[in-house]
Amino acid sequence: MTFAMDTQPADTGRARGVMLVFMAGVLWSTVGLGIRLIEDALVWQILFYRSFSLSLLLYIVIRLRTGQDPFRLAYRAGWPVTIGALSLVAAYAGGIYAVQTTSVAKAMLIFASAPFMAAILGLLILREAVRIHTWLAILLACAGIGVMFWDQTGGGGSMAGNLAALGSAFGFAVFTITLRWGRSGDMMPAVFVSGLFAIVIMGAICLALDLPFTLSQRDGGIALSMGVFQVGAGLILFTIGSKHVPAAELILLSLAEVVLGPLWVWLFLGETASIYTLAGGAILLLAIIGNALSGARRKPPATPL
Repeated sequence: MTFAMDTQPADTGRARGVMLVFMAGVLWSTVGLGIRLIEDALVWQILFYRSFSLSLLLYIVIRLRTGQDPFRLAYRAGWPVTIGALSLVAAYAGGIYAVQTTSVAKAMLIFASAPFMAAILGLLILREAVRIHTWLAILLACAGIGVMFWDQTGGGGSMAGNLAALGSAFGFAVFTITLRWGRSGDMMPAVFVSGLFAIVIMGAICLALDLPFTLSQRDGGIALSMGVFQVGAGLILFTIGSKHVPAAELILLSLAEVVLGPLWVWLFLGETASIYTLAGGAILLLAIIGNALSGARRKPPATPL
């Protein structure tokens, strides 16, 4: 039997967690708008600058939150953090390239397939069981992505952009698996290391392509701001809030990023989505919502994916 005095704190904590996770989705949803507002910088330059501010912010937050050296925490976590960080770098690069070369709506919707990829990787690598509802949702999601890839209209973006978005989703899925592999629920050390790796890798790519490290004040300012207010702040809010929110609800709340991302570029820049993107996106969102709700009905709760 649960008494009122026990329920109230739990309800309050859950409500606070839902709000924090939703706000994280709102911040992450601005990636498309931020990239669209950048005038000249390429993906490698954007990620180089963004990673500086992201790494600095996370170093400060991890230090204040744990009282420990972030480098030492990452070292103790071992190979899962290294692999996860590298997969994030690939996901970052693919995500930015996708937004630059295809519609924001399509890129965001394809990003949303990451949980399903993580479910398959979890089965193959960690031997985690996948529910029958999730398999059905994966098939439905594949159909939705197929519809979006079928789009050959001018507003549909390039095939390279579509593939980059798919690669970005795969990178995030790999990152999810490395967290489970390392039995770590804290994403911050891995993301901190990903920022350091990105600085080195993107710097090397800029040198190889003879790209300047000096950006315009506008482009540099936007890229640095994205590292702090979009990725960094969103991650902090998500990490704190997710401790009080069931996994199925986390999946549903993540839709805020998918839905709001295209909304910002439509409101501020007038960018619209093609009928193929809308149709395929509706199928994909149906798969995500169905999978989350089917998981929420199970007692005790099943695995997140």
